[in-house]
Amino acid sequence: MAVRTIEWRNGSVVMIDQRLLPMREVYRVFRDHREVARAIKDMVIRGAPAIGVAAAMGIALGARSLRPGDLSRDFERLCRGFAATRPTAVNLFWAIQRMRRVFTRNQHRPIDTLRMLLEREALAMHDEDVAANRRMGEYGAALIEDGATILTHCNAGALATAGYGTALGVVRAAREAGKRVQVIACETRPFLQGARLTAWELKRDRIPVTLITDNMAAHLMQRGKVSCVVVGADRVAANGDVANKIGTYGHAVLAHRHAIPFYVAAPISTVDLACARGDQIPIEERPVREVSHVFERQVAPSGVKIANPAFDVTPSELITAIVTERGVARQPLGRTLARLAAGTASVRAARAERKPERRREARKERRH
Repeated sequence: MAVRTIEWRNGSVVMIDQRLLPMREVYRVFRDHREVARAIKDMVIRGAPAIGVAAAMGIALGARSLRPGDLSRDFERLCRGFAATRPTAVNLFWAIQRMRRVFTRNQHRPIDTLRMLLEREALAMHDEDVAANRRMGEYGAALIEDGATILTHCNAGALATAGYGTALGVVRAAREAGKRVQVIACETRPFLQGARLTAWELKRDRIPVTLITDNMAAHLMQRGKVSCVVVGADRVAANGDVANKIGTYGHAVLAHRHAIPFYVAAPISTVDLACARGDQIPIEERPVREVSHVFERQVAPSGVKIANPAFDVTPSELITAIVTERGVARQPLGRTLARLAAGTASVRAARAERKPERRREARKERRH
């Protein structure tokens, strides 16, 4: 996909303004770290991996204004400013911690060197995310049957990451492997990430996509129109519970009822081993105007009480597998996630994930 979600350019952070898609493709240039933090909070950029990269670049940008003296105090204030932007996506806090470690190890060095090292770390996170998404896509593609119809919720594509995507990375990798797949994109009220972003990405990539409202998914599953569900994640608890865009839990319940595989695609940076269960994940409450209005037009009566939780939690028992860049975690998710997060996934285990796919390809070759 040609679009660049976020990049570092000439000492500034450049982002595509996702609030304006699909009608307008506008790139914002930020030269102040406070502007980057506001862009995260206001959803100029969104998606857990993209938020992490944006925070790292914002901290690198803020480091340019640091002066010798109370370096530690000023840097910590900078980090706290980014930590306050979005509470649910753990990638944000993971990125901040990486930047803190670089600062702690190098604060005794000349200030210009420190700034350069922080910038280098932010750029490394960007490149690592793209590489991780591609590896994740390869693992996930092995789970997708040729001819599958994949239902997805929200946007877990290139726009939600530094590039390529998590859930949509699986779709892209399946297509690149020659599989004839198509996507059903749920609109994802109230911010319409599915309608505005996922459909836009897939259309640009010429991947067949059908847009539906969120409450149509049950009907299509009942009619046998969905082969599997693939979604992203904003935080994965140690036991395998997954926080993702509001509505994900409902799709997982429906998939379980209709015996449809439910896959989550998320990098290891999204796994929070310090969080034991999903009920410990903080759920962000967004402004009520996102529900009462659609594109600045009011659709609800004035004064009515409105709730707007941005995420829900899908229990691990409803999840068939979690796809990471280190391999596929299967049930029991708590055990396999811990193994993958510790970096002990063996080559043998990774190859085992691909064996069913190889057998199917071999059968096809014999038939031809």
